[in-house]
Amino acid sequence: MVRTSSALPITVLPRRFVSISVVVILILLLILPKASANGGGEFSGEYSKLSGIIIPGFASTRLRAWSILDCPYSPLDFNPLDLVWLDTTKLLSAVNCWLKCMILDPYNQTDHPECKSRPDSGLSAITELDPGYITGPLSSIWKEWIKWCIEFGIEANAIIAVPYDWRLSPSKLEERDLYFHKLKLTLETALKLHGGPSLVFAHSLGNNVFRYFLEWLKLEIAPKQYVQWLDEHIHAYFAVGSPFLGAAETIKATLSGLTFGLPVSEGTARLMVNSFGSSLWMMPFSKHCIGDSTYWKHFSGNTRNGHHAYQCDAQEFQLNFSGWPTNIVNVEIPLVHAGLVSYPSISEESETNLSTVKCGHPSQLSFSAREVSDGAFFKSIQDYDPESKRLLYLLDKSYHSDPVLNPLSPWERPPIKNIFCIYGIDLKTEVGYYYAPSGKPYPDNWIITDVIYEIEGSLLSRSGSQVEGNPGRASGDETVPYHSLSWCKSWLGPKVNITRAPQSEHDGSNVQVELNVGHHHDADIVPNMTRIPRVKYITYYEDSESIPGRRTAVWELDKTNHRNIVRSPILMRELWLQMWHDIHPDATSKFVTKAKRGPLRDKDCYWEYGKARCAWPEHCEYRYVFGDIHLGQSCRLKNSSADLLLHYV
Repeated sequence: MVRTSSALPITVLPRRFVSISVVVILILLLILPKASANGGGEFSGEYSKLSGIIIPGFASTRLRAWSILDCPYSPLDFNPLDLVWLDTTKLLSAVNCWLKCMILDPYNQTDHPECKSRPDSGLSAITELDPGYITGPLSSIWKEWIKWCIEFGIEANAIIAVPYDWRLSPSKLEERDLYFHKLKLTLETALKLHGGPSLVFAHSLGNNVFRYFLEWLKLEIAPKQYVQWLDEHIHAYFAVGSPFLGAAETIKATLSGLTFGLPVSEGTARLMVNSFGSSLWMMPFSKHCIGDSTYWKHFSGNTRNGHHAYQCDAQEFQLNFSGWPTNIVNVEIPLVHAGLVSYPSISEESETNLSTVKCGHPSQLSFSAREVSDGAFFKSIQDYDPESKRLLYLLDKSYHSDPVLNPLSPWERPPIKNIFCIYGIDLKTEVGYYYAPSGKPYPDNWIITDVIYEIEGSLLSRSGSQVEGNPGRASGDETVPYHSLSWCKSWLGPKVNITRAPQSEHDGSNVQVELNVGHHHDADIVPNMTRIPRVKYITYYEDSESIPGRRTAVWELDKTNHRNIVRSPILMRELWLQMWHDIHPDATSKFVTKAKRGPLRDKDCYWEYGKARCAWPEHCEYRYVFGDIHLGQSCRLKNSSADLLLHYV
């Protein structure tokens, strides 16, 4: 029977971008009592020696006011330490005042002259964005994960949150807040405090932050000590809902705005998000193009005049759409003046298209992921959108010319012992857009005329009609396309064990296994397995022959969306089992067995009305406790969780 690896879920109040993956990973790591020498790392020790480091996603950290702001048309002012992100009461009563505390200068990323905000600290910064009887449950992020850890006996100082100002570009995080220095110190302090390496849990944008940290670390540590430092300080990395190749929704946020479910207009949301240096961090890009090395440019004496943002292989120009299912954005350009091509900076392909445009007729231009990430798209519309000039400046300064890394290029497997990549699949996910001028002034100058979705191997327009393209075998998690989520499959070795099991409790009779499946670096793995209608599965892809001393696994969860993956009890169960397996001294396999899945907590037991008894009678029994209000609540475990976990070693 194949064993599985661990993954962690992450959720955030902001509708889709939220990246809580990192937090989940940290929690799971904390849960592990010991780390064994099985398969991946060499660490073995006490449960108390592990720490869990949580890196939240976009808009998943509270921001607090760090100044006094008088709001003249509202009885509610902003005072130091008041919640800014997120205080829905002040947002509703004084949205203009609230915006002053949220937006940044679009060029130098400084605070508004009248108000500044800074990220909160500690676990409270990532549990609930807007605590309260009504708003708390709606804005909950890592609260359920922390409850799960407490239930299984994790100590308070073993779970460490590393919140950050998610509005800033990567280089600005270090320049203003020394964030990456602090993260390095956090990992070193955890090792000294507990005596063992940490588990890193990152969600969504948190994975981009962690990637940048790993590259930044190369400049801080001697090259020969880099891998040694990682082995000593990080036992496992859990990448949850990571946008490895970006997300198409980033284009939607920059052109028409994403409200994150807040009571603000899309125009207001666009003004706010486009002031953030991080607004381009999850921009879609091609897997065939690699950003220029800053060091190569330095030693070769390249000047800015000869600078090219990307070096692309032949496949980029032989295949359509930069390897994505379709073009990311299609824009209807306004009228072209007679005899003029009013596109001062545009790709050759776009110029060819424009040469056939008749005077007075709008032109529709299409842009692939490469043309979005290298700036060709923003250059093409800069005469018609005042925001494009600023975005081009930000793209060049904070990404293409970043001194550490151009984040808009594919990520190779980091040299960490154990990596678990976890994400949801088979939900309707946006992968492309059609835009046209609205006739209104900025920020409402564009309207979406159509949306292209990927859904379970097909491409559909907003009206439901079929769209030509290159759909993957599955769809994404409702926020990040499958093409981007599944890039970490390229990190798997040449032989992979595949296991598909129902998400709910099962006795193992319906578990499907394929051993030693051949895997090519650039190809997706399509398991030859059946599906029962209306049954949700987890599919585990686990290294059979991995890099010596390294272990990689990918978990795909059916119908689990980007935001709520952190609240999934199924994912929490799998993470706990993998962590328990890893720390147990008697474990002999690389990954936890999938042979069966029984209840682990009292909450997993329920009343089976058809048989008038508690389900799973070998594990659960009817045991009434004063205060129970229904039969299912009185179904409880016969034995302790520790006894049940021994079945999964």
